[in-house]
Order: sequence, then structure tokens, then C-alpha cells
Amino acid sequence: MSRGNNVSNKKPMSGNKRSHSLRATRRKWNVNLQKATIMVDGKPTRVRISARELKALKAKQAR
Repeated sequence: MSRGNNVSNKKPMSGNKRSHSLRATRRKWNVNLQKATIMVDGKPTRVRISARELKALKAKQAR
């Protein structure tokens, strides 16, 4: 299963891991995906959404 986000199309970021001696080896930072049920067009739909977006949706819904 890919680590992409269904809603905002966020993808994993890549970069270098740095040791104490500053050797560079490739690594990646995955998106913090959570399974959540949200309303899409009035119907509950299960999506994989990033934790940051889920937090923003809950805050928007609480207002």
C-alpha cells in the first residue's frame, strides 16, 4: 500500500540521514496517515488522511 494521502496528495519526503561523522545515507520521512471516516457528499466515507489534516477538520467542525 502506498504512503500517499487520499485528500491532499501528500507524499513521503526524502533526504539524508546524517551520522555523527556527517556521513550521508538516504532515508525518507513517511506521512502520518490515519484511517478516518469523514462525510463526503453527505455519505460517510473511509479515507486515509494525514494526522494534521484530520486535526484541522475536527477543529473546523467544532466551530
